[in-house]
Amino acid sequence: LPPTQMINTGFLFWYRGGNRVMIFSKSYCPHSTRVKELFSSLGVACNILELDQVDDGANVQEVLSEITNQRTVPNIFVNKVHMGGCDRTFQAHQSGLLQKLLQEDSAYDYDLIVIGGGSGGLACAQEAAILGKKVMVLDFVVPSPQGTSWGLGGTCVNVGCIPKKLMHQAALLGQALRDARKFGWEYSQQVKHTWETMTEAIQNHIGSLNWGYRLSLREKAVAYVNSYGEFVEHHKIKATNRKGQETCYTAAKFVLATGQRPRYLGIQGDKEYCITSDDLFSLPYCPGKTLVVGASYVALECAGFLAGIGLDVTIMVRSILLRGFDQEMAEKVGSYMEQHGVKFLRKFVPVLLEKGSPGKLKVVAKSTEGPETIEEIYNTVLLAIGRDSCTRKIGLEKIGVKINEKSGKIPVNDVEQTNVPYVYAVGDILEGKLELTPVAIQAGKLLARRLFAGRLEKCDYVNVPTTVFTPLEYGCCGLSEEKAIEMYKKENLEVYHTLFWPLEWTVAGRDNNTCYAKIICNKLDNYRVIGFHVLGPNAGEVTQGFAAAMKCGLTKQLLDDTIGIHPTCGEVFTTLEITKSSGLDITQKGC
Repeated sequence: LPPTQMINTGFLFWYRGGNRVMIFSKSYCPHSTRVKELFSSLGVACNILELDQVDDGANVQEVLSEITNQRTVPNIFVNKVHMGGCDRTFQAHQSGLLQKLLQEDSAYDYDLIVIGGGSGGLACAQEAAILGKKVMVLDFVVPSPQGTSWGLGGTCVNVGCIPKKLMHQAALLGQALRDARKFGWEYSQQVKHTWETMTEAIQNHIGSLNWGYRLSLREKAVAYVNSYGEFVEHHKIKATNRKGQETCYTAAKFVLATGQRPRYLGIQGDKEYCITSDDLFSLPYCPGKTLVVGASYVALECAGFLAGIGLDVTIMVRSILLRGFDQEMAEKVGSYMEQHGVKFLRKFVPVLLEKGSPGKLKVVAKSTEGPETIEEIYNTVLLAIGRDSCTRKIGLEKIGVKINEKSGKIPVNDVEQTNVPYVYAVGDILEGKLELTPVAIQAGKLLARRLFAGRLEKCDYVNVPTTVFTPLEYGCCGLSEEKAIEMYKKENLEVYHTLFWPLEWTVAGRDNNTCYAKIICNKLDNYRVIGFHVLGPNAGEVTQGFAAAMKCGLTKQLLDDTIGIHPTCGEVFTTLEITKSSGLDITQKGC
């Protein structure tokens, strides 16, 4: 038989014989013997193909290496999942993963059911399917109070990162048009922005992404059910569709990836009159004069691009900007926005909402520091005051999964396992973890590999980079200055910083000494960079590269030894000289 057919025949014997283990071996190999003895001691029957005793065994091994990326024997498969070689099998046995893989799951409808079709859930489901598991994804978007709903893909794709970045780009293009005249571009016609054209184009793109996810699930034979999932008993879930029809499914394992939804004020009329980020990106009309309530990154990003397309925007802030981020950077973000037309109402909270004439809303707000009240008329009120985890209405109490009663978040161990052994969780609903799409994707993939491929790699939640896409972008990785001082004490830190002027802004005459870069170094650890912060154009692109360097243990000396690319914004980190402790002037005079 040809090599591929011989492999297929080996698998066929394996399936027909009902054996859960397939070993491609060589009769004289001591490692193969050890593995056979292991399975024998576990009382597990194996199907064994001795490659030195069949014709064309060398070619079979060659084809196997292409399939599995493993050139050695023994080459082991357990319950249709590639386990690896001798060492990996013994590691899996030691950690208990081998025993999990050997468990008979045929009593259940599925090997894995994932609740939530967002970034983390889809990544986990697709990886599990690639590893040969029978997988289902349940995804149901409960419409917002304004009636907004969307397709497969979760918050990021539909009402988060993707439309946010595209609307941010729309605002940047407006600025580029203004800059263009200084660079010699002449145009006399009136330039105006059309909200409906932008939203239609963005929604068309999102629609193509929704379709792409459905297609990808279909190609990997993942069952996708557009229904609301709720546990009814152990290993059993009830799925309710839009028409109220209920179907029950069982699975050996479950992954919770339900994400979060925007929080409301809890005052009369908030759900009736206000919108959130759930509604903004597909809003069928231009929001006009807008009040943004909140100071989160969602609040500042939305306010930023609305102002960038020419709208009258006010941000009402209860306390501080960008809680959890470096506060020096947060204040610089706010200051830039204020200088470019965004109004800030600090230390105020809305207490009353009243509908006025069509398209008008009266907002009464009270000071958080005294009896003062103010009122103003707006066309739109956008709430961005935080998000709540979608964990309270999925029947977790019926199977005993613990949640943080205050936050709704789910405590997990370092392998994303809840207190109920067969239930795992990924993404924004995890207690004490980062609420970022790439984190959810990484955690979901690695979880599937640990559960179904005998792998051991865990998601690393340290030094995860992120960017706030405000009009002047803010990228960071590692610790804020406040957190670094709390952890290491101020005297053990050295902070290097500078203002800089992007070359592209010089001819356009824009904002000299506004962009800012700083690194926080640990003196006690060879001046290792433990905090990276940049405020400037393309901050995300700049931060991503330095994040990889920080993963490798970046130090101040290594930055100094790196030659910059001239003229770029990123090169500023290769020439940092002034420390905060020196008190020296950091304003720039030229390029």
